[in-house]
Amino acid sequence: MAALLERAHLEILREIDRRGTLTAAAEALHLTQSALSHTIAKLERLAGVELWVREGRSLRLTQAGQYLLVLAERLLPQFESSELALSQYAAGERGTLRIGMECHPCYEWLLKVVSRYLQKWPDVDVDVKQKFRFGGMGALFNHEIDLIVTPDPLLVEGVEYLPVFDYEQVLVVSREHPLAKRSHVRPSDLSQETLITYPVEPARLDIFSQFLLPAGAMPRRHKLLESTDIMLEMVAAKRGVAALPRWLAMEYAARMPIAAVRLGKQGIHKQIHLGMRSSEKEPEYLRAFIELARSTSGYKVI
Repeated sequence: MAALLERAHLEILREIDRRGTLTAAAEALHLTQSALSHTIAKLERLAGVELWVREGRSLRLTQAGQYLLVLAERLLPQFESSELALSQYAAGERGTLRIGMECHPCYEWLLKVVSRYLQKWPDVDVDVKQKFRFGGMGALFNHEIDLIVTPDPLLVEGVEYLPVFDYEQVLVVSREHPLAKRSHVRPSDLSQETLITYPVEPARLDIFSQFLLPAGAMPRRHKLLESTDIMLEMVAAKRGVAALPRWLAMEYAARMPIAAVRLGKQGIHKQIHLGMRSSEKEPEYLRAFIELARSTSGYKVI
């Protein structure tokens, strides 16, 4: 029986039930009345059961017809919903945007972008993977993620980077810390400090690669924390110092007793990039996210 039943049969029975006559059902389905009758007659002949009986000018579904009508009312909306979803996938209006994060402090910024994005794209989901849970370039090339957010673009063939916004990396200290009143700090100033950072290898941390290591300096202690909130609570309590983007430090400084101090006379200036595969056409929802991200720096560089 399963091989005999087609979607067209269910659509005909649904329209018969809705319209009440063959003529009205045929018009709704853009068929001739004879083609509609022939389709159902063939099914009845192969199945060996009547699906409707005539009562004057109207039609009444038999018990078998009623059974198929219930099936039609359950399955046809699923077909129609699936077809709409496929057309949205084809038009780049539906899907899952998978973002890889190589920038721990960028979550504050990303939350702003995602909040606005989800309102504009209700049929697109967003998934975020943290750097320590995936390999950035491998995940991008293996289609595990669609975008990578990074302050340190790795220039490899097949990956295109777009700049999002500029920022300055600064040292964050308690307002009561002796360094808080300085115009800038030197690498040697951290030799007696506990430096709190995200759980990233030192070689990929700017405060090590661009500030401490070139000067042959090291902090007294290096402590790792994943949470920005806890990190800055520790700084405010004079339990250590941290290196963060100035925009993030100033955001927290509005409600916490912390201060931002320049790293060296010239400072450390960085740029957030979005990286994506350059070998394929990106869907519309991906292009829309990039445009929104580039227009949402979230914070002014101070």
